[in-house]
Amino acid sequence: MDRTFSRIKTQSLNRLDLSKKGSVDEDIEHVVSLLNSCEQFFTTSSCSGRIILIDGAAGSSDAHKQNCVWLFVSHQKCTCDDLVRYSLSRACGDAVLKFEPFVLHVQCRRLEDAQLLHSVAVNSGFRNSGLTVGKTGKIVSAVRSTHGLEVPLSRHGKLLVDEDYIQFLTQIANQKMEENLRRVQRLAFWSLQENQHHLIFGPLDVLCSLRSSSCYRRRVRYLLRPPGAPKSNFFFFFLIHKIMISTYITKYILL
Repeated sequence: MDRTFSRIKTQSLNRLDLSKKGSVDEDIEHVVSLLNSCEQFFTTSSCSGRIILIDGAAGSSDAHKQNCVWLFVSHQKCTCDDLVRYSLSRACGDAVLKFEPFVLHVQCRRLEDAQLLHSVAVNSGFRNSGLTVGKTGKIVSAVRSTHGLEVPLSRHGKLLVDEDYIQFLTQIANQKMEENLRRVQRLAFWSLQENQHHLIFGPLDVLCSLRSSSCYRRRVRYLLRPPGAPKSNFFFFFLIHKIMISTYITKYILL
C-alpha cells in the first residue's frame, strides 16, 4: 500500500499542470509545497480563491464556467474599474460576478492522515471540507469553504445595476478575499514538513486518541490562532504540549 501511494504521488507531482493558469497560485505555493513534502500527502488540485466575471449565453440557465466567456479573473483584490470599464463593457450575454474561495484537494496515505487534515481544515474556517474514499482505497481530503458570492449583473448584454452597486459588490468581494487569505494562513500553520509535524503534535496515534477531548480542541484552536499572536505565548504552549504528550506516553503506552 505504501509503495503504491508513493508511486502514485511521484507520477502525480511529475505530471504537467493542466489548469487554465498552468501553475500553483502564488498565495498558496507554501501550503502546496509543504503538504507535498510530507510522506502522508500530495495535492491533486488547488485554487487560492478568485474574483471572476463571466459572460454566459443570453437566456441560458447553465452557469458552468466551461460554457461561458471569462471577462475578468483575479486571485487578488480588484477595483470597480476592473469590472466596469475593462470587463462589463464586453459582456453581450448574462454577466455574473463571482467570488470563489480557496479549494484544495489532497490525496492521503491513510484514513487517519485524512481525518487529521480534515479536523485542522474545519478548525481553520474551511467548514465545507470533507473526505472521500474510493472503491480502490483512494483517500482524498477536500478543503473547502462556504463564503462564496454569485451575483448577476447583466441580462442579454444590458446592465441591470448601477455603478454604485457594483462598487458595493467589489468591496464585499474584496472583504471575502481578505478573510479567505486569513483562513489559508491558519491552515498553512499546520502544513509543515513531517519532522516539524511530529514536533508540534506528537505521535499521530496519540493525537488521534486525544482528539475527542476538550483539551485537544483547545490546543487546536490555539494552534490555529490568528496571525500576529505573541510568539512568547506560542512557544510556551509548545513546551507545555510536549510535556502533556510525554506524560500520556509514559502513563498509557510505556507502562
